[in-house]
Amino acid sequence: MLEKYLSDTSFSSYEDFAERCRIHVPDYFNFAYDVVDQWAADDPDRLALVWEDVEGNSESFTFAQIKEQTDRTANLLASHSIGKGDTVMLILKRHYEYWFCLLALHKLGAIAIPATHLLTAKDIAYRSNAADVKMIIATNEDRVLSAVDEARPDSPTLAHRLVVRGQRDGWVDYTAAAQDAATQFSRPTGDQATTAGDLMLIYFTSGTTGLPKMVAHDFSYPLGHILTASFWQSVRDGGLHLTVADTGWAKAAWGKIYGQWLAGAPVMAYDMERFDPDELLDVIVRHKLVTFCAPPTIYRFLIKHDLSKFDLSSLQYCVTAGEPLNPEVYNRFLELTGHRIMEGFGQTETVVALATFPWIEPRPGSMGKPSPGYDIDLMNDEGKSCEVGEEGQIVVRTANGRPPGMFCGYHRDDELTASVWHDGVYHTGDMAWRDEDGYYWFVGRADDLIKSSGYRIGPFEVESALMEHATVMECAITGVPDPDRGAIVKATIVLAPGYEAGSGLVTELQEHVKKTTAPYKYPRVIEFVAELPKTISGKIRRVQIREEDVTQS
Repeated sequence: MLEKYLSDTSFSSYEDFAERCRIHVPDYFNFAYDVVDQWAADDPDRLALVWEDVEGNSESFTFAQIKEQTDRTANLLASHSIGKGDTVMLILKRHYEYWFCLLALHKLGAIAIPATHLLTAKDIAYRSNAADVKMIIATNEDRVLSAVDEARPDSPTLAHRLVVRGQRDGWVDYTAAAQDAATQFSRPTGDQATTAGDLMLIYFTSGTTGLPKMVAHDFSYPLGHILTASFWQSVRDGGLHLTVADTGWAKAAWGKIYGQWLAGAPVMAYDMERFDPDELLDVIVRHKLVTFCAPPTIYRFLIKHDLSKFDLSSLQYCVTAGEPLNPEVYNRFLELTGHRIMEGFGQTETVVALATFPWIEPRPGSMGKPSPGYDIDLMNDEGKSCEVGEEGQIVVRTANGRPPGMFCGYHRDDELTASVWHDGVYHTGDMAWRDEDGYYWFVGRADDLIKSSGYRIGPFEVESALMEHATVMECAITGVPDPDRGAIVKATIVLAPGYEAGSGLVTELQEHVKKTTAPYKYPRVIEFVAELPKTISGKIRRVQIREEDVTQS
């Protein structure tokens, strides 16, 4: 399958890969037809999806079965007047029906809006109006369904509501209706056919200020994830892959469908409510996972676990993204499992843009080097390229074209798009520095940098220093306003099991940071908490810590 879309599939070095790897995008590419249905035709019994929930229920689907369920769903949605250009919100957690619905929308040429089940009625109404949502397909949870019902009077375009695995007044029973639908759906032609440049997917993503942005991707987007899956995650043909991510977030597109299926790798969907290390490790062992991707949060918990109880011999490759990986976590995981954790960097707006690719020797804490097609640079406050060792904002230069998998812009917001993407340069808002060998090192979001007494302090370096201390399970570094210094460094810390907070430990941790990194970066304020605020995808919400500090001051 990959040979259709790549200039070559074999490379001798990173330099060879960066120079020669090019992705070909057909004018009328549609992932649902050209990849999923093609697999169903060429190799119908090939395994596509393995699903299991925390109660032990399980299902597996071949590509032929995925095609049939996708065609049924497409016919069902078409019967409710969903067609090319219509927007449909999917609130389906990790249910296997997510794959059926997403692919059906691709076949129809409709626009999918994956969403988290944590949205409130206000969130749903905002998204419905911002994107003219015509239909919502949701999980059968009363809180979710009630939020949609409450939002409906304020959502004039919302005409249809479908519930998965249940029944509710005013809602269509998706499960029953899909099984009654026809099993064949023909690819649209003429004006209803999709081109690679048509809008396919919108992700709502929040920054530190303002309303959520609508990140728009076209039908070429799945092809960009060849870089993500084949060359960063290093998925294997036929080898089961698990990315720990909820379908409401872009990380699911990175690790649970597009690039993996293009490479012929089946995906694992573990339908869980909350992360439990024992349960996840049991899934890895029983299903003999071959490749694994998880945010650093997961690895931080795994290294505190007794991994000797689990047979992890099936694992061949492990990667991480979402936020930087502390070197202490990398080193401990390598010691316990023999596996290096290969880091990657990207955004909802991109596919993997920087990564420790297989030919690159990992440097713990480094994001690696640029992906082919991504003209990455660091830009300082004067708009000039940074020198080696100089901190600057990560930018993507697009004067020679938009790289594969990069977003089209912020939907219906040309002003916002132009504010970050102008003069042939897309500004990511993430800060980093580059070493003499071309490795990129994350410093922090531009909004997360702490300016204290004239110094600019990135949270990651301080967090990594704290993570080296045996008492620290997790930590987050933020800035607290200070009348004399402008801001001071604060550490919010979750202690490892068996340790207790106290003034003596505060002093010990402060002295540890002073010895590990530049003394001016040490946390003058330390707060111990039971858990850190996180997004559902596992990223630490430093903005919430800052907001709570302001509220309490």
